Amino acid sequence: MKQVLIKKGIPYASEVPAPQIEDGEVLVRLQASCLSIGTELSGIRGSAVPIWKKAISQPEKVLTVMQIARDNGIKKALGVVKEKKEAEYVTGYSASGVVIAIGADIIDLAVGDRVACAGAQYSHHAEYIRVARNLCVPIPGDLDFEAASTITLGAIALQGVRRSLPTLGETFVVVGLGILGQLSAQILRANGCRVIGVDTNRTRIEKAMTLGMDYGLHPDDNDFDTVARMTDGFGADSVIITAATPSDEVVSSAFKMCRKKGRVVLVGDVGLNLNRADFYTKEIDFLISSSYGPGRYDQSYEEQGLDYPIGYVRWTENRNMSEYLRLIDEGKIHITPLVTARYPIEKATAAYEAISGKDKPLLALFNYPSTDNTSAIPA
Repeated sequence: MKQVLIKKGIPYASEVPAPQIEDGEVLVRLQASCLSIGTELSGIRGSAVPIWKKAISQPEKVLTVMQIARDNGIKKALGVVKEKKEAEYVTGYSASGVVIAIGADIIDLAVGDRVACAGAQYSHHAEYIRVARNLCVPIPGDLDFEAASTITLGAIALQGVRRSLPTLGETFVVVGLGILGQLSAQILRANGCRVIGVDTNRTRIEKAMTLGMDYGLHPDDNDFDTVARMTDGFGADSVIITAATPSDEVVSSAFKMCRKKGRVVLVGDVGLNLNRADFYTKEIDFLISSSYGPGRYDQSYEEQGLDYPIGYVRWTENRNMSEYLRLIDEGKIHITPLVTARYPIEKATAAYEAISGKDKPLLALFNYPSTDNTSAIPA
């Protein structure tokens, strides 16, 4: 089967053996997978960083190599370093397709079911993937595979909104209108909130406006008093940051746009050199949103299939995933207008060149060969 691999910062499609499922897993033949511009590009850049730079930024790895050299000799240590340097890495964490085999202990899915899948440890860009049960959900109704393949991005956006505790009629500011910001704005609108979006890209502002966002701001317009005017001078009830920048100014501006006792939720990756005066006098709550929701990074949940009882944890990552698909199926979130590029998996190198370029697509997808044989297990 074909799978996207990364070696020395170069992504390409390669022929690899198909995965084998274990207990609690399903085998899925993909129909679409979603490229995460932020997460995947950071991984590609990381794989291309020279060894000496990695050593400076990760001194604990240097200590490990020195330990190997001491115990097994310099030749062995150099071999380990070379192996890491030449290693190929998988990529991708959001996909959709058809179940073609199920492992033991799976009682609520069957061969032929359409599912959406998440998780960087499973949902790679490949023709076939194996996925643990808690990281896949059935696709409702007639929802298409392309929309369902955004499942991970949607769960991340939904969890960020949940952390902000929106209530009907509140005014939110979404900082950063990439795909996570676009989805966050639509989810907030579905919650009955007014949404102001901020981005340096006017095209993205216009796109969000066509999908229901109430007002768009560009930093060059120096029009941030708009937030005060739209909230009777009080400020936004909450700000969700989905931007990615090393600058600390993003968080500082978010605090300044909030009302007293407002909430700022960080979903993106920004500088965090906080200025106490920005949030202290207003008693602003600053919250971090951890990926898809409760269960993320918990091996017993993701790998072993141990669920959190709904009476104690209403929205796990799996339940967030299901709810996101339901919102799309009901027409409350619109995905098709956000898809600006599609590539067959064979064109993996071109796809990553596009999302690395100046005019990068808002949302890019891989498509896979379709077949009517839902029971064909790859050799």
